[in-house]
Amino acid sequence: MRNAPTILHLDMDAFYAQAEQASKPSLRGKAVIVGGLGPRGVVATASYEARAFGVHSAMPTAQARRLAPNAAYLVPRFTFYRQISDQVMGLLRALSPLVEPLSLDEAFVDLEAGEAAWDRESARLAGIRLRAEIREVTGLTGSVGLAASKMLAKIASEQAKPDGLVLIEPGTERAMLGPMSVRTLPGVGPATGDHLRRAGITTVDELAEAGEDELVRLVGKAHGHGLYAMALARDDRPVVAEREAKSVSVEDTYDVDIHDRVRVELEVKRLAERCVRRLRGSGLSGRTIVLKVRRYDFSTLTRSETLRGPTDDPAVVREAVGRLLDSVDTTGGVRLLGVGVSGLADFTQEDLFAQAAGEERGEGAEEEVPEEPATREAVPVEHRWRPGYDVVHAELGHGWVQGSGLGRVTVRFETPESEPGRVRTFRVEDPDLASAEPLPLVRRRPGEAGEDGGDGQEGSGGQPSSVPASRPKSWSGRGGGAATSRP
Repeated sequence: MRNAPTILHLDMDAFYAQAEQASKPSLRGKAVIVGGLGPRGVVATASYEARAFGVHSAMPTAQARRLAPNAAYLVPRFTFYRQISDQVMGLLRALSPLVEPLSLDEAFVDLEAGEAAWDRESARLAGIRLRAEIREVTGLTGSVGLAASKMLAKIASEQAKPDGLVLIEPGTERAMLGPMSVRTLPGVGPATGDHLRRAGITTVDELAEAGEDELVRLVGKAHGHGLYAMALARDDRPVVAEREAKSVSVEDTYDVDIHDRVRVELEVKRLAERCVRRLRGSGLSGRTIVLKVRRYDFSTLTRSETLRGPTDDPAVVREAVGRLLDSVDTTGGVRLLGVGVSGLADFTQEDLFAQAAGEERGEGAEEEVPEEPATREAVPVEHRWRPGYDVVHAELGHGWVQGSGLGRVTVRFETPESEPGRVRTFRVEDPDLASAEPLPLVRRRPGEAGEDGGDGQEGSGGQPSSVPASRPKSWSGRGGGAATSRP
């Protein structure tokens, strides 16, 4: 472990929910829950206002509705979140060549490798500047932890939430960790925590006192050794700049089991298209095509086929998953479908025979299928207006869907920089209403690089430099805890 707090861990605060609040003025300061909205849906992210009601991520949406019935429930907009994440990761890579993304909203940074920090004060200043740049560029807030190791930096960022910075001084780690719950340590979930509690171990100090041999006896060799090292604040893992992807996959869970075989085939084709778009977006191709089917009785079948060479051709992938589906009995109903590609490479070797077969049936062109969240309805709908998605009206301008049903769609017309907007209801087939791309959360100033002198309404992937005046109330919070450094 290093002798300076130059490992930085960034965690964006309630990322999906915060992004939705920033783009929708009427939701700022209110409970917002993002996730699957069907009876089998789960919460992806809850705003801090929703967490006050006991709502948390991975909770069934039905339970969240009982706890917070008046919250705003929105489906995820992953393309929008990725655009913001790309901006944030760009700021991190400007700090150091060693950036290890863990997800869209979380990453480790080795500040020393980028000569951005070398001691306590320089690390603290780097963290302060980063938080300010994130707010300036995206309009959002993130919490920063600084320490001499990855484990401690992650713990520090949790202590900093929301919208704070915590620095753990080298030499103080054992004293800081000691009174904390064992659940604070990475990898100690509810099951391991309960097992340790039954053995009389509830704090990190008690873990260290139990000794390595006892922990091995309680939780096994691999986990026991790791737990003891963490209890002593030992963590020598380096920040790894690139993680090699092993596979690319997508899957959908359906609110109502699908029994119609034609419908199943259509869903598999749509999943294949989405999987290929994600594959191409990563600049990859793959040889092994995988189909996953979870049936009505929760039994899960996986089928795979390895091609002669790697491909990123949608027709080839559709052909392969179609053949795989032929070997699966779906008559009892299907609750989940998934398509994946593994054996990844950064080049393609097209299967010309499979591609030609697809063209004979008119499948040669890639079908435009909008990306959708993990939970989708199984009932065909002529017009699918998803809560939270952007729309534009020919006369009223930009807005977002508050809800739909019974042939109607309710839209609130507002933009990230406007006041809370008015609500109107339309027929779902209204010709003046159309889907729209998300607006940027903040605008560039006139004259900045890439600015064309227009009204500043550029794509979400731009690098804006002003901050909206209005902020959700939860954004002003500061993290607490010992060994805290505040800007």
